[in-house]
Order: sequence, then C-alpha cells, then structure tokens
Amino acid sequence: MSEIIVGIDLGTTNSAIAIVQDGVPRILPKNDQKIIPSVVGYSKQAGWLVGRPALNQYTLDPENTVRSIKRDMGSDRRVSLGGREFTAQEISAFILRELKTIAEENLGQPVTKAVITVPAYFTNAQRQATKEAGEIAGLEVVRIINEPTAAALAYGLDHEDDQMALVYDLGGGTFDVSLVEMTGGVVEVRASHGDTHLGGDDFDELLADYANTAFDKKHQLSLKDNRLAMARLDRAAEAAKVRLSDFPDAHMREEYLAEKNAIPLHLDTKITRIEFEELTKKLLARTTESMQKVLTDSELSIDDLDRVLLVGGSTRMPAVWDLVSDFTKLEPDAEINPDEVVALGAAVQAAIIAGQPVSSILVDVTPYSLGVESATRVGGHIVPDIYSVLIRRNTTIPVTKEQVFSTLHPDQESVQVKVYQGEAPIASVNTLLNEFLIDNLKPASKGQCPTVNIRFDFDVNGMLHVSAADPISGSKKNVSVHATQARLTPSEIAAARDQLNMDMFSEEESDEDGLEIDDNALPEIDDETRALLRRANILLDGGKLTEEQTNKLQELMKKITEADNQSEFDTCSEELLDMLFDLE
Repeated sequence: MSEIIVGIDLGTTNSAIAIVQDGVPRILPKNDQKIIPSVVGYSKQAGWLVGRPALNQYTLDPENTVRSIKRDMGSDRRVSLGGREFTAQEISAFILRELKTIAEENLGQPVTKAVITVPAYFTNAQRQATKEAGEIAGLEVVRIINEPTAAALAYGLDHEDDQMALVYDLGGGTFDVSLVEMTGGVVEVRASHGDTHLGGDDFDELLADYANTAFDKKHQLSLKDNRLAMARLDRAAEAAKVRLSDFPDAHMREEYLAEKNAIPLHLDTKITRIEFEELTKKLLARTTESMQKVLTDSELSIDDLDRVLLVGGSTRMPAVWDLVSDFTKLEPDAEINPDEVVALGAAVQAAIIAGQPVSSILVDVTPYSLGVESATRVGGHIVPDIYSVLIRRNTTIPVTKEQVFSTLHPDQESVQVKVYQGEAPIASVNTLLNEFLIDNLKPASKGQCPTVNIRFDFDVNGMLHVSAADPISGSKKNVSVHATQARLTPSEIAAARDQLNMDMFSEEESDEDGLEIDDNALPEIDDETRALLRRANILLDGGKLTEEQTNKLQELMKKITEADNQSEFDTCSEELLDMLFDLE
C-alpha cells in the first residue's frame, strides 16, 4: 500500500484534514461534517471531548472547555482542563489526534505523516509548537506551510494561466494577506503580511460585548464576571455574525441568562448588519494596511493583480467582500469553500511530497526579516544596537545567507551573537530569538580585529538554524533558533504523547498495543521516564530490531529500573532517549 501523507488545516476556530486521491484533493469527513470545531473539553460523564461534542459542552461547562488554543501556540501559557494543566501543544494534539482518527476511519489504514498549515506570520516558536503538537498526536510533520500558500496551491491546481493573485485569508483567529504568482503550475509567494491576533473571534467578541451592553442597560446587570453567561453570549454572537452575512439583521435571544433578586433575566436584542459593520470597521481597516504592505514590499501596484482569492470563514461577511473589492478594483474569487481551501491546499503539498502526480509546486517565503545585533564606529564613538539583516522578509525559502562580521577590538577573543526577527533598524526593538557566545577568536594578523562568519539557514518549515565560525582558529558554534518562549524537550513530548494515548484510549486498547510497563511497579520513576520505557517496549514488540539493538535496549531498560542512585538513573535515561531517537 502506498505511503499516505495527509494535509491538515489546524485552525483557531475549525480544523480539517484532506488527501489527494486520483489527482483530486478532498476533505475527509466525520459524520458528513467536513470540518470540526477546534475545541477540547472534559466531561466527568463522557471523558475527553474533541470537536463538535466539546463545542456543545462549552455553553454548559466553559470551565472545562478550551477554545482558540492556536493563539497560545509558542507561548508558555498553560490551561487547566479536567483537573490538570496542559500546554497549547498538548491541547492541539487532542485536535490533531481526532483528525488522524477521522482520516484512518475514512481510508481504512494507519496515517502517520502530515503536512500542517500555519499563518504566514507565525513565529519560529509557534511553528515549532505546531510540530510538537503533531508529534504528541503520533504524526510525523513532514512539512509546515503557510495558510495563504496552501490556499494558492488549491486554487492553482486547475489554473495553468500565468497570473498574479492576492490571497486574503481572514480566519477564526488570524489574518494573512499574501501576494502569490502562479506561472505554469509553479506557485511562488512574492510577499506576505498579517496579524496573528485578528480574526472571527474578535468579531464575535465585539458582538458579545454589544449584547452584554444591551442586557446591562435593560436589567442593570453586567454579565462580564459570569463565565457561563458569557460563554452563551459567545455562541449567540457567532450565530448572529453568520446570519448577518446573509440577512440584514439578527436577533440574539438567550432565555434565563442570569437572575436578579431570584427573578430570571432573558436576553432579547436585535442588531442590524449596518450596526455590526460599524462595530467592526476598525478591525477591517487593519486588513487594508496589510494589503498595501504586500504591494509595497513586492514593488507592484493594484493594476498588476489578476485575481483576489478569499480564504477563511470570516471572508463570508459582506463588508469584507466590499472592502477587498474597493481596494483591489477586482471582484474577489471564492469558488472554493473558504473553510476548506487551506486543508485542500495542504493535501496538494502532501501529495507532492509523497510523489503523487500533481500539477503544482510550492515556493514559499520567510514572513520576517532575520538578522543579528551589531555595532559600528562613528567619529571615534561606538554606536551599538544596530540590526544587521541577513535574510530579508519575503525571501524565497529554503535559503542560506552568510555574512562576515569583525570584532570591535583587536584583542577581543569572544563575541555574543544575538539573533533577532523583525523589521526595526534598532536590534533590541525586534524579537530576540536566541543568543550564544563564540569564543577563542584569533586575528588573521597582529593588530587586526578577529572576524566571525555568521550563517543563517532558513528551512522549508520556517525554522532558522544559525552557525558562527572563526575562519582562523576554527572555533564554531551551531544553534537551532526558536523564540525564547518555553518549548518542550523530546522527553516531554514523549510523556505528553503517552498521556494523550491514555486519555483518548481505554485501558483495554492500551494492553493490545503491548504496553507492558506496570506503573505501580515503578513508584520512583517520573512520568517522562515511564514514557521512554513504553516507547522502548513498542520497539521491542515491533520485531524490527537487530539482536544487538534488542539486547542493548533491554539492558538500558533494566539499568533504569534497577538504578541505585540518581546519577546512574539520569545517565541511563539519557542513553535510552538517544537510542530511541536513533531507532525511531
């Protein structure tokens, strides 16, 4: 059976999974529903809930339901759910595992590889967190691609004519606009700009505030501190927004929303489309700035555009259509379902990677400028905090750039390299990704300042790898750059994956997988090491190891379980982690 790689749109509000079959991308549905809400919940009666059941629970038990977790990707924020704390990666893994299950039920075979989309303006940390979420869910993330790029791939599949398209992607939680050139099946992103905190959720919030104001005016009672009532308002606001896309007004009615002096209070208010557009015009104005920015960056004008592609469920709002049409002087194109187009494009990229015949290829760009902090001498004075860009924003990726820097003083033997992303000329104003020290520097000749060659490698997943080397002494330093927010270690990913397995599958199912480690028999072993031992057991049961590998693996496992001291325990655990990394 041929290798299967699926395409996944991991959205803020909704998610979808797709595959290319017989040259045509299609969404893989669950119960005839092509998209699932990106919501995770816990119920004492039903256990873990993902998708529609979790969304249904939200209005009844918002404290045990998580929405819009995508906005926290790449941060160190944790959310409480079911009496436990989770990272954004772990919550996202519930959604990805559900999508994986949907695909397997549709295809009748295991699915282990995926292409996952992210907003073009996602940072390195957010992209890395997305990959970690996939790993926790049991997926090998073979490629991370930008959402507008995926949409362009879906549209470009059946359009061979040369054209310049503006992709306007307004989703549930993020906004991106990209200028995409399609030439003979080649899709090249010329420029991107956007806002990771602008989307349908923000429109819903404004509508919920509008309803709360109306309720407060009528009953002299604000619902802001009533979590359950606000959850119901959120759902009512979303429904009103959807209706206003097709009708001039919408009623927001919620019975028994609260009570005052033991008297039940109800919400019954109406909002017109004109009022809604007045509420949201400032949010939409922010998207105009991004459209202008990509045209400026690509040195093109509105007259150079051939098409405008609308992507994301929020583009169904008439005000969005009018704004984009007025700005571009073109009628926007929405021939593909805006909720599905990103997943379909991800499936196209997945098919390309899998070697399936697809008439479109991907050329992507970096959404940020990337560089280092430097200094210079002016009139005998040192001017610090200068941002020296190595890879400029909207450079086609993958890309490698290298630049030579010298020290400020001839006797200087070390340099602190600070790596930034951003567009400001002052380095410290931008986002610090990482910093490291390279030392033992030597000058080429006496009296000269030592030099350092700094190299940036930006790969197709949007991850940056930095190396610094002294050509004279041979001193080198290599780092993979992620933002300074906390990220998960391999053992933490393994532990989270193991916990997800236990959460979503019954004890009986776990036994069938050959997980023979008895937790009660290992009272002194932490959760991360337990996960490593389980992974080792899975490899042993798989029957694919050589005799030498099997013996070494069993020996390490025995040493861990029989370790006499913490030092021996830690050493063996690290050896096991390294061995598992190689074997897997």
